Amino acid sequence: MNSKPLWLSSLALAAAGGWLAATMLAAPATSKEPRFPQLTMDQLDARQKPLGEQIMKVSSVGIGGPYNPMIRSPVLGQRLFDLFYYLRWETSVPTKLNEFAIIIIGRQWRSQVEWFAHAPLAAKAGLSPDIIAELKANKRPSKMAEDEAVVYDFVTELTTTKKVTDETYARAKKVFNDQQIVDLTAVAGNYVMVAMLLAMAEETVPPDKQEPFKAGEP
Repeated sequence: MNSKPLWLSSLALAAAGGWLAATMLAAPATSKEPRFPQLTMDQLDARQKPLGEQIMKVSSVGIGGPYNPMIRSPVLGQRLFDLFYYLRWETSVPTKLNEFAIIIIGRQWRSQVEWFAHAPLAAKAGLSPDIIAELKANKRPSKMAEDEAVVYDFVTELTTTKKVTDETYARAKKVFNDQQIVDLTAVAGNYVMVAMLLAMAEETVPPDKQEPFKAGEP
């Protein structure tokens, strides 16, 4: 039996605390000043503080990841927080498949933070380390169960071709009900937006950790 890849084992911090914990102390992508200096609760104004208090209820380490830029627009931030909360903790999609969809998007975007945070969560939820490793290598995983293959093909087809073929949709209907298909579509789209926020804000992994995706890799 193959042991876990070294890169996966090294991400235990993210599995324990989620991507918020993993990115709380993230340094900017370069040595220049951060685009969005990390905020603390003490720095929040009256419009931001209610949202900050809600974030703190699901994060024991502070306001990190996309929440750091999001909270600069507190009305939008509140709407997004509610969406994030549903798509992470109340979605109808099983956790393993939900996290698989998230890292598919993280791989498409080469999002250092999304992958760093969610690959361990996918593994913790039961996704095979081999599937995670092949996806990280930009390959279609070779040994997926049918529900995993449906998630991979559905999400990849929708995000790369801007449509879902009748064949792929029919396969999805055999595995998921209508609510799950809608929720799967929404989580994929949501994490495209998260990847955009992270890229715009130049968020990256904690300074003592290596970025998952190296320059020059596909």
